[in-house]
Amino acid sequence: MTDSATLHHLHTLRDFIRWGASRFNAAGLYFGHGTDNALDEAAALVLSVLHLPYDLPDFYLEAALTPEEKTQVVEMIERRIETRKPAAYLTHEALFCGLSFYVDERVLVPRSPIAELIEQGFSPWMDGVETRRILDLCTGSGCIAIACAYAFPGAEVDAVDVSGEALEVATLNIGRHGLEGRVRPLRSDLFDALGGKRYELIISNPPYVGRAEWEALPPEYHNEPGLGLKSGEEGLDCVSRILRQASAHLTEDGMLVVEVGASAPALERRFPRIPFRWLELGRGGEGVFLFTAEELLQYRAEFETA
Repeated sequence: MTDSATLHHLHTLRDFIRWGASRFNAAGLYFGHGTDNALDEAAALVLSVLHLPYDLPDFYLEAALTPEEKTQVVEMIERRIETRKPAAYLTHEALFCGLSFYVDERVLVPRSPIAELIEQGFSPWMDGVETRRILDLCTGSGCIAIACAYAFPGAEVDAVDVSGEALEVATLNIGRHGLEGRVRPLRSDLFDALGGKRYELIISNPPYVGRAEWEALPPEYHNEPGLGLKSGEEGLDCVSRILRQASAHLTEDGMLVVEVGASAPALERRFPRIPFRWLELGRGGEGVFLFTAEELLQYRAEFETA
């Protein structure tokens, strides 16, 4: 714990961000839930405690904290170290596609590289397609579904998850963004509760972590719900089902986009005759593939027999 002598030397926002970053590095924390380094993580936590925006002008970094604010900031920094919880679980806020979302331990922290594709309207693949219905499989916090509702203002979006707890968070976020009329939370094990409904666009960031990878992950990930991460021995149980079933729920001009992260090589080994189209992302990220409805029908026999 931090003693009063240390606090005597800390005064400004800059002081506490630097000090927090040093504490995080010394404690060996992992950063992968919205930030990728100790300084940005410390800044996010300090600014959250002080109810200040992330794009605060630099000159405010020299502003001094009150004694009460110092105590609150120190408590937050120490909680991050002691619990190893991602910062978003401590602040109950995460940003995705420039939008703010409530998060807690019932859902994964939003971080999918699919955000870049949403912001681009899935161009050029969806160019010329009248997008009226979108499906977000394994919606979690609802961030992908809600961001798609903003990107495609004429579309209705189904936000599907097997977890009732996750849907509680998604429903909260749908309300916060005033999208109750366009984004529908629905409990379903993938496509099971959708009947014969079809969509121009199906997006999924499903569980895709294999057993060995799960066991090797830092503690921060083990504070997230395992249901949203683990997917069998190789991490492919969920995505294999999606590939088998998606064609029955796409329109003729529809498209499927799925993130599988580090499980991409395992997916190619399971389906060696399938030419996966891996998308190059300008802001980083890996393991996002795309199939058209026509391609899924073409490879259906492979998906069903593997």
